[in-house]
Amino acid sequence: MTNNNEVVLKKNWGYNMYSKLLLTALLGICAITSMQAQQQPDTLFQFQFDNPRYSGNDAPIIYIDGKHNNLHQLDGGFAPFAKLAERDGYQLVKFSSNTALSEVKVLVIANPINSKNQGNWRRPIYPAFAEDEILTIKSWVNNGGRLLLIADHMPFAGAANELANAFGFDFCDGFAQLSDKDQGYEAFTVENNRLANSILTDGTYGAAVHKVISFTGSSFRKPDEALGILKFNQNDRCLVPEIAWQFDDSTLQVNLKDQYQGAIMNYGKGKIAVFGEAALFTAQTISQNGNTFKVGFNTPAALENIEFVRNVLHWLSAD
Repeated sequence: MTNNNEVVLKKNWGYNMYSKLLLTALLGICAITSMQAQQQPDTLFQFQFDNPRYSGNDAPIIYIDGKHNNLHQLDGGFAPFAKLAERDGYQLVKFSSNTALSEVKVLVIANPINSKNQGNWRRPIYPAFAEDEILTIKSWVNNGGRLLLIADHMPFAGAANELANAFGFDFCDGFAQLSDKDQGYEAFTVENNRLANSILTDGTYGAAVHKVISFTGSSFRKPDEALGILKFNQNDRCLVPEIAWQFDDSTLQVNLKDQYQGAIMNYGKGKIAVFGEAALFTAQTISQNGNTFKVGFNTPAALENIEFVRNVLHWLSAD
């Protein structure tokens, strides 16, 4: 997981780090066990934009993976993502075991996980993809396929890492933490130099974007050919526990200098976009003890995420 360019720390992150993780820990706990909490997609959220990118029968078809025990699927956690894409003119289809990859132009794989780690978020984390699947997907992209790979915090980054490695990306299978917050949120902005000026943010593929809000994901190293979009700085850390969401003063910390939470790359005749956080692409609510929290682009602070997601999909699907 580490190399000579990484700085790994093992102590003295203390109470302040615990307090920063308090809210985000709630999100992870809800994903593992109910704990008297309910996490569900916010399908009632209304989008505030006009002029969809596509219309008619020529609209691109986006397939959403459901073959790999995905936490986020078309009829589940990614239902708001599907609603956004449909509003923008895309057609959405579930990618299942009956679907031939050769029929697909755009494929979204969000938070795959090996069945051995379902309900068991402790190491070892097993790959979600067989070797032959990885070779097939790599060849498909090389021949013109468009892949959006999203792998959240542990265990999803670990489960997706062998697929990411095939394209030159390498995940830290932990919990990425920004060293400073924006009103309590993990913000990638132009001002804090974490949001790169790129074709996804400068208006080339839609509205200009100045801020993207993330909700505790993972991090990765990118190949030189990839264009980094969401970039960490040298004070940010990836926390690497043995069991997800269980942190103490012995928890490994990986310095995130030169690591990313979002990047895009042309690959052969195709394209790949890699992101280390899933909630920014969708909208969820979490209810516990009579309180309801919004997580995703339904959060008032994260409304620019909507345009960012639209831009990602437009870049991915455009010829």
